[in-house]
Amino acid sequence: MTSSISAWIWSEKFWLPENVSWANVEHPPPGAEYPRPRHILYALPLAVGVLLIRQLFERLVAKPCAHILQIQAGVPRRAQPNAVLERLYQSKTCPDTRQLEELSKRLDWDERKIQRWFRVRRTQDRPSMEKKFCESMWRFSFYLVIFIYAICHLWVSPWMWDTRQCWHNYPLQPLSPGQYNYYFAELAFYWSLMLSQFTDIKRKDFVIMLVHHLATIFLITFSYGNNMLRVGTLVMCVHDASDIFLEAAKLANYAKYQRLCDGLFVVFSISFFLTRLVIFPFWIIYSVMFESWEIVGPYRAWWVLNGFLLVLQTLHIIWFYLIARIAIKAIFKGKVAKDDRSDVESSSDEDVSSSNGKISSQTPKLNDRRRTSALNGETQHH
Repeated sequence: MTSSISAWIWSEKFWLPENVSWANVEHPPPGAEYPRPRHILYALPLAVGVLLIRQLFERLVAKPCAHILQIQAGVPRRAQPNAVLERLYQSKTCPDTRQLEELSKRLDWDERKIQRWFRVRRTQDRPSMEKKFCESMWRFSFYLVIFIYAICHLWVSPWMWDTRQCWHNYPLQPLSPGQYNYYFAELAFYWSLMLSQFTDIKRKDFVIMLVHHLATIFLITFSYGNNMLRVGTLVMCVHDASDIFLEAAKLANYAKYQRLCDGLFVVFSISFFLTRLVIFPFWIIYSVMFESWEIVGPYRAWWVLNGFLLVLQTLHIIWFYLIARIAIKAIFKGKVAKDDRSDVESSSDEDVSSSNGKISSQTPKLNDRRRTSALNGETQHH
């Protein structure tokens, strides 16, 4: 039973092109090494290591930088203790009209007082600017370092300049140390993002990001197990490029360098468009769909890979629509206005935080307690 299931999972008809067998892949030439599916298991302990490195980085590097830039953690105003309201808050942070009426009768409180309690309680849970700064600085540092590493590796790789090289002699292509290091650094990082997404600042595009992380992890894992490392390194490098500018824009925003923030966000928008809506579909996806068809020929795993690449491209189009709206406001109004992907809690407050999506260096007005909110990442990543 077990052997039949294993044979079904590792079917040569699914994973490999015609005239290639597992025997060919398992016995590389002397001095060469092919990717092994069991290597993927190394990514999970590496992801835990990445999380530990992140904690040290935020504590020893990001927080001191935040203090130098005078970005304070802040102590939010605390809501008056109330067991009844707290129980409802744990299940619903914004009560509807019917619930407000019931609470008003039960507690003998005015409805506006109850609404005010929920606003203060939401503000109490809102992450500080220092926490946002530390998260963004970690992602900025990783994207910058890994992008530089990728460029150094790919610059001397023939498939960067001729994508048809990605498919010559496929899948019997040797694994280089640079490919191995790059792949597992990215895979461990995205597993760490997947795990930390439930504890980091929650955004309105949480579900989209969850789908994005799952698709990215699947694609990295799938392409490694199927030895599509050449095209895989191109995909990851193209995605890292624009994320650097997004995280840099967020850092400038938290430090209240508004002009720098606006400029970096416009640069991010342009780089996002060029890398994810031009280079990615017309260079990389074209190679996977057409050049590989011509050189290798389609097979079942080939269809799966193209399907997930198209899922990523669909997400890119959705994100660029949101990004373009913000960039246009930055160009014509002189500041990055409301971010359609900013924090969930800032979008749920009616009176206080209806203006929290404003990213501005101006002094907040006391009467409506306006606070600047963050540009959302992500993208990370990929």
